[in-house]
Amino acid sequence: MTSPASAPAPAAAPTPSGIRRIVAASLIGTTIEWGGAVLLVSEHGDDEHRGFWASWPQAGAPGGNLLATGVLALLAAVQSDEAFLAWGWRIPFLLSGVLVMIGLWIRISVSESPVFLEAQARAARQAAAGVEAKPPVAEVFRTNWRGVLTAIGTRLGENISYYVITAFLLVYVTSHLGLPKSDGLNAVLIGSAVHFAAIPAWGALSDRIGRRPVTLIGSVGMIGWAFAFFAMLDSKSFPVIVAAVTVGLLLHGAMYGPQAAFISEMFATEVRYSGASMGSQLASIIGGALAPIVAVALLKNYGSSVPVSVYLGAAAAVTTLTVLVAKETRGRSLAREHAPAGGSVPAPRTTGHEPVPADKST
Repeated sequence: MTSPASAPAPAAAPTPSGIRRIVAASLIGTTIEWGGAVLLVSEHGDDEHRGFWASWPQAGAPGGNLLATGVLALLAAVQSDEAFLAWGWRIPFLLSGVLVMIGLWIRISVSESPVFLEAQARAARQAAAGVEAKPPVAEVFRTNWRGVLTAIGTRLGENISYYVITAFLLVYVTSHLGLPKSDGLNAVLIGSAVHFAAIPAWGALSDRIGRRPVTLIGSVGMIGWAFAFFAMLDSKSFPVIVAAVTVGLLLHGAMYGPQAAFISEMFATEVRYSGASMGSQLASIIGGALAPIVAVALLKNYGSSVPVSVYLGAAAAVTTLTVLVAKETRGRSLAREHAPAGGSVPAPRTTGHEPVPADKST
């Protein structure tokens, strides 16, 4: 473990198998699930450079958005609205199905990490010794509910800001500003390209200065940008709209880049998958899933973007407060044990080729 005062060495060149896992996790992150994807990379990597390597599955979000927005922009350019509603909408769904199948194949083919296999073998030995195993979900709420709440708070501002900037934007520029749909799509397309490159850069920076400082750059910046964002959209100038989206996604990337490592490092191996996944998915349900709906309702009821800015700024403030009270996790080993007495038995996260210890109960 490195001390906060010392900067880690440059990231070592990945092995071919390491590159394969990163690509696999990025695809999984785009198509299947978040928790399994980030843990796949986090647990295979070293402690000093985890922020960088674990940020690549995060890049699956703008990568997927680039693909989706690119397809929609192409369809908007070559089809009329009538043709899109009649049959064109089926094309993105068919293409996404291909990605899902590729992600699923990778998901069941990649082996578990050595950290996880060691924890599972340890749990099997405890079971053989008569130690009663507890389900990981129950155990994480019993022993690490603060970690779940911290993960939710850390992700809330990031999740809401992403869907306001990329999804609600399309409603705002077309319905409220009367601009062509292509202006919004192309702005998101350009911003996503910058976002894709920025996420690993923010992850690498978190390896040097810590997860909390980088996340705070994004969350504090987003509080102010929530108001500047809509003011720039109201200019109705395409270059200004592109700048608004791009800066917003850069700030989002500062929250999102270190997030995989940050949340993974909050939990012990036995409950890491359950804790990280529950924290992430609960934040997605109460945050990102509702963000476009809430933003549209606020705009409809008040006829102004100010309430939407307040909503976005408040979400970023929740993340800021959460990260301020959270402990720094940079350099923390993922091999640490959970409570040995009455600990949970980790369930398999893949059906990989490596042998799995006998006890698989959850």
